Amino acid sequence: MTETTVVLLLVIVTALGFDFTNGFHDTANAMATSIATRALRPKVAVLLSGVLNLVGAFLSVEVALTVSNAVVKIQNSNGTPKQDLVADGGAALLLIILAGLVGGIVWNLLTWLLGLPSSSSHALFGGLIGATIAGLGWSGVNWNGDGSKLDGVIGKVVLPAVMSPVIAGAVAATGTWLIYRITTGVDQRFTDNGFRWGQIGSASLVSLAHGTNDAQKTMGVITLALIATGAWTDTTNIPFWVKAACAVAIALGTALGGWRIIRTVGKGLVEISPPQGLAAESASAAVILASSHLGFALSTTHVATGSILGSGVGRPGALVRWAVAGRMVAAWLITLPAAAVVGALMWWLGNGVGGLAGAVTIFLVLLAAAAFMYLRSRRAPVDHTNVNDDWDARRELADADR
Repeated sequence: MTETTVVLLLVIVTALGFDFTNGFHDTANAMATSIATRALRPKVAVLLSGVLNLVGAFLSVEVALTVSNAVVKIQNSNGTPKQDLVADGGAALLLIILAGLVGGIVWNLLTWLLGLPSSSSHALFGGLIGATIAGLGWSGVNWNGDGSKLDGVIGKVVLPAVMSPVIAGAVAATGTWLIYRITTGVDQRFTDNGFRWGQIGSASLVSLAHGTNDAQKTMGVITLALIATGAWTDTTNIPFWVKAACAVAIALGTALGGWRIIRTVGKGLVEISPPQGLAAESASAAVILASSHLGFALSTTHVATGSILGSGVGRPGALVRWAVAGRMVAAWLITLPAAAVVGALMWWLGNGVGGLAGAVTIFLVLLAAAAFMYLRSRRAPVDHTNVNDDWDARRELADADR
């Protein structure tokens, strides 16, 4: 087994690790409101989301081979890696990919620890941008594309990040307002039961869309690494085992449930009712599917949280915790640069050590960071038993313990 093969294996394992964190980090996007309104029991909700993410991952691979083209210049238009990055057997490209993945995973784990919903896609793109800048310079980043269309970091990442939560929030606010207008005078027992059934369908659609979109990113990263080392030569297809591994990884992460983030999204933003939940999930599904059709790589996290905030605005007298929303927005703003910093640092560390030892060093740093954050999370565990506890009461208890 050559050094390049070992590094390739590290990249594959790390990519699947990112896919796993993507799954449990983004479960809240689809299921937080259904759990909060008790339309679904917590364990049933995350299991259903996991199954639908698994199915969704097999439905489409249209963008998998060009996953990084939107932000960095390490691929040709047909998905093959740049020739100068594979001249040494692919080692240069593998180090950039590995460092970028570590940047994405570290940010995902940190925001999970803090209970903050942030974009896994932006974390991955940020890590790749940072590692590319460190390895290739600023010219290695696709900032604006060629100017003929919305492309690059600005057109494909920044603009959708700004616009999508606003649009989703407006749709959800309008839908919520209409629902309460239409059902005025109807006994709440009947409306709540009906909307809870509707939530199951809308949440399932969001989960399916998430699997179709997010699993592709990891498929593309792994396939790019395989092509770089000569282990795969077909630039029009994804190896079946890559599809299966990525689908299972994201499904497992989703089924385990990112309870800390589910709690923040479901209970921390808005005291949500079944009609609001249906409006929020329907708005999320509509915006995600429309953007996929138009080719925009938006964040499902931004869309889902924007929709939930919109459902609070659209319901007269609803409680909206704007301080929590402010923390989320702050996390959104620093996701890409923070992950980029980690990705750059990991590339410099790996390149400084050099060769196989450098790649192993990066991987060990990742394991140490993951272990630290997991152990830290056990000081105040959140799981299916307390995910729906009253938000303000638990905050007051936490403050008293300090």
